[in-house]
Amino acid sequence: MPTYSRVDLAFERGEGVWLYATNGKRYLDFTSGVAVNALGHAHPHMVEAITAQAQKLWHVSNLYRIPEGERLADRLCELSFADTVFFQNSGTEAIECCIKMARKYQFACGKPERNRIVTFEGAFHGRTLAALAATGNKKYLEGFGPAMPGFDQVPYADLEATKKAIGPETAAIIIEAVMGEGGVRVVPHSFLKALRKLCDDHGLLLIFDEVQTGIGRTGDLFAYQHTGVKPDIMALAKALGGGFPIGACLATTEAAKGMTPGTHGSTFGGNPLAMAAANAVLDVVTAPGFLDKVKHNSLLLKQKLAEVKDRHAGVIAEVRGEGLLIGLRMVPPVSEMVDELRNQEMITVAAGDNVVRLLPPLIISEAEIAEAVARIDRACAALALAHPRPATAGAA
Repeated sequence: MPTYSRVDLAFERGEGVWLYATNGKRYLDFTSGVAVNALGHAHPHMVEAITAQAQKLWHVSNLYRIPEGERLADRLCELSFADTVFFQNSGTEAIECCIKMARKYQFACGKPERNRIVTFEGAFHGRTLAALAATGNKKYLEGFGPAMPGFDQVPYADLEATKKAIGPETAAIIIEAVMGEGGVRVVPHSFLKALRKLCDDHGLLLIFDEVQTGIGRTGDLFAYQHTGVKPDIMALAKALGGGFPIGACLATTEAAKGMTPGTHGSTFGGNPLAMAAANAVLDVVTAPGFLDKVKHNSLLLKQKLAEVKDRHAGVIAEVRGEGLLIGLRMVPPVSEMVDELRNQEMITVAAGDNVVRLLPPLIISEAEIAEAVARIDRACAALALAHPRPATAGAA
């Protein structure tokens, strides 16, 4: 179906941060499958783990115990605020689980009328009907009939509007710590702390959508860990499987108390092959020094990008983001920068607010960062020629 406006470019193999196209060119990958390929392409530890598991068992169904899944759940709980995990196949499915869990929690507390969830403008939570309703983007909702009820959207980081949106039917608040699709906007930590207090004061659950930020992307294993705020429920996907489809919904025992046998399920969720992939990712990302290097490289990349911005102020308006989730807010249309970077044999992805997202694999080296910055600099120079700045008043 023509649901994607695909670029006329195909890749036949990848190695580390590089993709090799069928046209014979080698591209620097600063998309990572949209924050998915945390360990780059063909990472040897992932290849070994998936190959070994594929030779043993792929799927058995959740009617039986899956030891690989139990191990992954134990590790995720040990590394986070959570006590319990539900596995599925994607970020959207993880968000669906979060929504169901929040509503079922209030039902289990004897408050079935509490089924509405407060969401924020500019967010992106997925493509199912419930996730689209939570996202609230009219462009994505158009033509699919009435939006699923139960969501109250308020302006981004507006505390007073959030307070006004909370009523006797409110069950939870859902937010991304960094709004990736919405323009790589870092939500102020003070606002997240205020949300935590609102939830505590009103008996609501706080849900963090960490589908894009989770598993090291922001420099910590989870973005919430440097905000001073712990959610009650959290959605993960993307980088968790390093390229293999997987989603996870993490929660405290209290938040999940309504999720009793028969209340939720997934045919493929938690299959042994996905669990092997995710355990392999955790092996690498939690190894001593790995996240320290991500933080170091993030600082290095931001410093070099700031220099590029200073040289090309008529092209780049702002450098923003956390960790290796970085946004360049553009002066010319963002599509022009994405296209020009592709001309420089570097692939990136657009976001809202006229922003180019830079999402390199977390394994990127300093030399590869230098190469990326050089290509970004050349792309800016090309766009500066295409969009000359008007002469300043009084110029000769």
